[in-house]
Amino acid sequence: MKPLEIRRLGRVAYADALALQRALVEDRRAGRVGDLLLLVEHPPVLTVGARADAGRSHILSTPEALAARGIDVYETGRGGDITYHGPGQIVGYPIIDLRPDRCDVHRYVRDLEEVLMRVAEDFGVEPSRVRGLTGVWVGNDKLAAIGVRIARWITSHGFAFNVTTDLASFDLIVPCGIADRGVTSLARLGCAATCADVEGRLVARFGEVFERQPTEAMPIRATGG
Repeated sequence: MKPLEIRRLGRVAYADALALQRALVEDRRAGRVGDLLLLVEHPPVLTVGARADAGRSHILSTPEALAARGIDVYETGRGGDITYHGPGQIVGYPIIDLRPDRCDVHRYVRDLEEVLMRVAEDFGVEPSRVRGLTGVWVGNDKLAAIGVRIARWITSHGFAFNVTTDLASFDLIVPCGIADRGVTSLARLGCAATCADVEGRLVARFGEVFERQPTEAMPIRATGG
């Protein structure tokens, strides 16, 4: 199996994580690093995908109200619409080279869903997919969101898995631009797992699905925001 370096970075300001991803994508393309999976939490932030105008139209709060709560809005260049990131939510940024045998965008997204579904099952949750929508669902509610960028088969951005996330913060937006569905978390589903618990399962399941051997980087924890 190819190695997969795991970097657990703790809480990182979104702007810092975005800059780090961009630098690591270039490092991966140049062969200065191997495949990586970054696991972070973000301070409260809204992020919009490549269709930024559509994403911004799904913000339900005023700029003044967001500013009063210290919540910034970032345009990201990933796929997908708008989402919320905040404490209690694990955000995963795989930076991997899909060449030579996984050069299929649809397969990559389905594989990310498979990772997240297996993690949910590890904690006694019965997840599902919804035809025509990305992410992992429990009933009518989204447990994990996916929004990726793939440039010359190097991936960035990734997924967000709600563990103990403050779900009321999703009321600031129409999550992922889908008005008739909700959002959930492991905590709301009655699971007492911590983010550290879930990180461990994410690493294991990612290695299984993507046929990589996870190796932990030095435990340097970043902080921001």
